[in-house]
Amino acid sequence: MPDLPSVCIVDDDAGFADSLRCLLEAENYRTRIYDGALPFLDDQGWVDCDCLIVDIQMPRMSGLELQDRLASAGHDVPLIVLTGHADVPTAVRALKGGALDFLQKPFCDAEFLAAVARAVDSRRDVTLRQAERAAAAERYATLTPREREVLSEMLTGEPNKVIAHRLGASPRTIEVHRSRVFQKMAVPSLSRLIRIAMETGIGADSDADEGRR
Repeated sequence: MPDLPSVCIVDDDAGFADSLRCLLEAENYRTRIYDGALPFLDDQGWVDCDCLIVDIQMPRMSGLELQDRLASAGHDVPLIVLTGHADVPTAVRALKGGALDFLQKPFCDAEFLAAVARAVDSRRDVTLRQAERAAAAERYATLTPREREVLSEMLTGEPNKVIAHRLGASPRTIEVHRSRVFQKMAVPSLSRLIRIAMETGIGADSDADEGRR
C-alpha cells in the first residue's frame, strides 16, 4: 500500500534483516531489504524512504560510510544505526552525523519500533514543513510589488499610520493592501504571517526599503 510508511533495511545478515521485516510489516510498515550499502545506493533506495535502518559492520562499505555518503549528497533520510559491537566513539560519530537513534544488538522489539516511529514522524514533519514553505512561496508570488512592500512593513509590527507614512500612502490604502495580503497569503492573523515569514524567509527582501526611497 503506497500510503504506508516505507522503511529500508540495509544489513548483510539476511536472517536478521528478515526478522526486522516481519516485525515492521506486522506494524503496517512497507519494507525494502538491501544486503549492503552499495546495492542501496545503486537502487537509489533513499527515494520514498521514510526511515533507513543500517548496520554498521558491513563489507565493502560500512553503515557509517553510507551515512556520510548520503549526508554529502544532501539526502536527509531519518537514520537508525544498528550494531552488535557498540562503543561510545562510534555512537557519538553516528549521532553527530545525523542519526536519530543508535541501537545495540540485541534490542527489544518495543525499543526498536519506538525508534522507527520517531524516525517516521520526523520525516513527516520535514515533509509537512517543505510543503508549507512551497505553498507560502506560491502565495507570496501572487502579491503585487506594493503588497510585498506592505507585507515587509507588517512584519515589523508597526501600525498602519506608521506604514502609511513610510510608504507615502494613506492609512486607508494601507488597510486595503493589508487585507489583501492576509487574503492572498491565506493567514488569519499577523502572528501567523510572522511565523510563516520566519520559517520561509518571505518578506526578507529589499522591496520595502526601495519603497521608502
